[in-house]
Amino acid sequence: MVRFKNRYITVEIVCPFVSEDKPLHLKPKIFHDTLLSKIQLLHGDFGVAAVTNGFLTKYCNENTRIAIIRSRHGPHRFVTSSLPFITKIGKLDVKLNTLHVGATLKHSFKFIEKHQRAYLDSMWSKLKTDEERQKLEAAVLDYTKTDVAINIENIA
Repeated sequence: MVRFKNRYITVEIVCPFVSEDKPLHLKPKIFHDTLLSKIQLLHGDFGVAAVTNGFLTKYCNENTRIAIIRSRHGPHRFVTSSLPFITKIGKLDVKLNTLHVGATLKHSFKFIEKHQRAYLDSMWSKLKTDEERQKLEAAVLDYTKTDVAINIENIA
């Protein structure tokens, strides 16, 4: 039996035209398809064929603008080399920053938790009531924002 190694790429989505206090309306399916089309453009059919097996968008948070992409070890280099060249996702002008590349999803979530705690500390000073703070904390620390439909499509 062969064990397949994966890499989890944590990406920050920077959108200069949408203010940081508003959620970024971005579907994981659009993000996934945009990334595959950019890999096709840069690395051709070989890059897409290498990346497609095991390629998933595992997590996408609209509030903190962070996404996790799963890719196989080896072809993950095609993904990470294509990320800086993405300037548009759907109708949004964006810039993607690679924050972390990890071997396990657990370590990626640990990194995201540290990153999002820093984000919460900076945003709490702008909020006035405790209710607003609790809503923001619940939205930021929600790790269930994943589109299960595209993940099921790609697993089969």
